[in-house]
Amino acid sequence: MSGAVARPAGTSSPRKVALASIIGTTIEWYDFFIYSTAAVLVFNQHFFPGFDPATGTLLAFSTFAAGFVARPVGAIVFGHFGDRIGRKPMMVITILIMGAATVLIGLLPTYATIGFFAPALLVALRLTQGFALGGEWGGAVLMATEHSPEGRRGFFGSWPQAGVAVGLILAMTVYLPLAEMPTDGFMAWGWRVPFLLSAVLVITGLIIRARVAESPEFDRVKDAHAVVRIPIVEVLRTHPKQVLLVAGASLSPGIFFYLLTVYNFVYAKEPGALSQNSMLILVIVTSAVGFVVTPIAGMLSDRFGRQRIYLIGLGLIGILAFPLYWALDSGIYAFIAVLYVASTIAVYIPWALQPAYFSDAFDARVRYSGLSLATTLGNLFGSAIAPLIAGLLMTATHASVSTSLYVFVAGGMSFACAVLLGRANRKKAQGSGDPSKKTMPTATGTRTNA
Repeated sequence: MSGAVARPAGTSSPRKVALASIIGTTIEWYDFFIYSTAAVLVFNQHFFPGFDPATGTLLAFSTFAAGFVARPVGAIVFGHFGDRIGRKPMMVITILIMGAATVLIGLLPTYATIGFFAPALLVALRLTQGFALGGEWGGAVLMATEHSPEGRRGFFGSWPQAGVAVGLILAMTVYLPLAEMPTDGFMAWGWRVPFLLSAVLVITGLIIRARVAESPEFDRVKDAHAVVRIPIVEVLRTHPKQVLLVAGASLSPGIFFYLLTVYNFVYAKEPGALSQNSMLILVIVTSAVGFVVTPIAGMLSDRFGRQRIYLIGLGLIGILAFPLYWALDSGIYAFIAVLYVASTIAVYIPWALQPAYFSDAFDARVRYSGLSLATTLGNLFGSAIAPLIAGLLMTATHASVSTSLYVFVAGGMSFACAVLLGRANRKKAQGSGDPSKKTMPTATGTRTNA
């Protein structure tokens, strides 16, 4: 059997699997934006009313950060079962848990109704979301890459990443009409609408995901009797360097993306900067650009090599870190728009390649655990704290160049990790053949699925 040219009975078409994968990241990023927006506008008043507005907002954002803390736990748990039972069951379970938690947030009573239990339940649901998200991404991208035809892992693996743009566009589109509501109506019930609408995405995702077949690479692991008893222990024993390198390589795109979509909204409130609505529209437009860039970057990586294209993206992030904040400081809309489009292209290039590039670092029998753990660690130490670090730097220096330097240094770290990761991937491929044709250890020797 050669890759996906002769597709085994019971497998699904790569396009169908890509669609099933993209729905999860769409929900993730839809939830990300509606939650962060509600944390600023609503949660400080409805769930932390006993504090002054600034402290209440910080407490609301702490519940947002709690989701990142729970992700590595979800990565370990769902990675364990994803490597032992299969990718597909975890992909269905995680989207169900994630969606249920989001809808329940929209139904939560406020502090005025149930007192302390309101913020406690909010934190519990946010932790539940993070727990599910820790395993969701790994399952989605592995289904997409492991179902891919030979030589097209970059293209099909990029589609889950396109869900980032779709989720942001959907969330912002939902919030635009709500922003025009009278304040009393929005605070009373309008803020709940985006959370409740997520049920539509979840039901759609469950229907689509239930119809795809299990990953053919996981099936080959089972056929070779190579399922690992405790995958996370095996990952840390055999792939510790890859875990650290993948986490490091993911830092720069995650940091820059969260600055573009979260921190810069706060930065735009500074005197002479753009209005909130202008920033909202700008992010909607650039998200559409990101959606287009994602599959193109994946396709280019299949032709010219994933490391080369990934490093180009990281280099662009480092170069644009300074001009972007010069533009924001200028308050000139055209200047800002051009730099925002360029920065979006830069960040989506490496982002698009992460599924295929990072999954190549791990053997199929522990890939779910290794990929999920590494990326959630990268998110925890990069994306989750990026807005906080940028805010602290601005408070300390009162100069945007400090934020630019932060992005630049993170880019250098990711660049070095990506170079080392590429070497490790090439060494692994030379030792076991093409990553899509894994060599499986068995009780009597080895078996190559070629």
